[in-house]
Amino acid sequence: MGSDYLNEVLQAQKRGQALGVASICSAHPHVLRAAVRQAVRSGGSVLVESTSNQVNQHGGYTGMTPDAFRRYVDDIGNQAALAKEKVILGGDHLGPLVWKGLPAAQAMQEAATLVRACVRAGYTKIHLDASMHLGDDPAARALEPEIMARRAAVLARAAEEAHADAGGLSVLRYVIGTEVPPPGGAKVHEDRVQITSVEDVRQTIEMTRRAFAKEGIEGAWERVMAVVVQPGVEFGDDFVLAYDPQAAEGLSRFIEGVPGLVFEAHSTDYQPRASLRAMVRDHFAVLKVGPALTFAFREIVFALAGVERELFGEAKRAELSNILEVLEAAMLEHPAYWQEHHRGTPEEQAHARKYSLSDRIRYYWADPRVQSAFDRLTRNLGGGPIPLTLLSQHAPGQAARVREGIVENSPEALILDRIDQVLQDYKFACQG
Repeated sequence: MGSDYLNEVLQAQKRGQALGVASICSAHPHVLRAAVRQAVRSGGSVLVESTSNQVNQHGGYTGMTPDAFRRYVDDIGNQAALAKEKVILGGDHLGPLVWKGLPAAQAMQEAATLVRACVRAGYTKIHLDASMHLGDDPAARALEPEIMARRAAVLARAAEEAHADAGGLSVLRYVIGTEVPPPGGAKVHEDRVQITSVEDVRQTIEMTRRAFAKEGIEGAWERVMAVVVQPGVEFGDDFVLAYDPQAAEGLSRFIEGVPGLVFEAHSTDYQPRASLRAMVRDHFAVLKVGPALTFAFREIVFALAGVERELFGEAKRAELSNILEVLEAAMLEHPAYWQEHHRGTPEEQAHARKYSLSDRIRYYWADPRVQSAFDRLTRNLGGGPIPLTLLSQHAPGQAARVREGIVENSPEALILDRIDQVLQDYKFACQG
């Protein structure tokens, strides 16, 4: 299927079939292993996306360029015997965000370089996002929609040129629109969010179509598959706003009458599976998920740390990983990834660092000290079956699946199974 699957989803939606695709927005190795394993089991494809600050021509916070990210995902797929054509790579929020402090000309040059690098690396799904003020834009007023559309079209032209230079063997698909929840969740508690109006999304589509035409890439417009809107879903440190089909009914009915387009929904993390299914039914055919997957990883790692302490803490039969303490030290030493997201007293911040649904802790798993502690944890618990009584105490869901013979009683298998529980909700929602 590969990138053809995106067209299959689009065509099915336009036939009235509630087919969707989950977009895995994570570079975490266990998340990607779990997603690839699910694709192998189902015989389907997996869509993996990287953001502009996560992966870019300068390395991003992962240290990977688009080409390196392609190889990284390919290696994980190869280990699971997933055919390369079953892997769809996407670029999320591709635009000048990382360089927004620079003058517009320079920022857009960097953004175009990033888009070209993604296309050359084999990315076939491109979300164009030029919604942010740049260094010399007037800051006193909102950025004009026409400017956003024009800049998005400039980036699309860069993608088309890179695609042609690379031989044009694959089909590029574009996503437009910028009215999205804050990446990684809201920074403050919210009781409701403003759903995108039908008029605003109609304006976005028409302005961007005209901008593509002015750039001489009318053919590329035919491959715009989705528009991003705010459907009323959000999450933050300690809350989740669930999808309300009635509130989004106007959007759903509108997109039914737009040929070749569906919606892409961001921040769908933690939505009940029934809500995810309703979103796909209502033409939010691309469901982005990221923090919920690494949150599940964090949950099972903390559970295994509890088992480790019970088994080895008093007996001193092994050096403990102390992974919770190592993580806390790393987060305090390098607070940039959580400081703006977790408010309140020192005690409230400490709680949020560990347990927030925003899951800012995900940025610290690659820290060498944390990775060393994780390796020790899995070694300590990998010497034999974990006592089911302890596993039941700390991870009852996985313990039940071990007893039923569904999951192997090993740290790696338990971790992947916990992540897979989240992925199963998306599979249920997207299955058509």
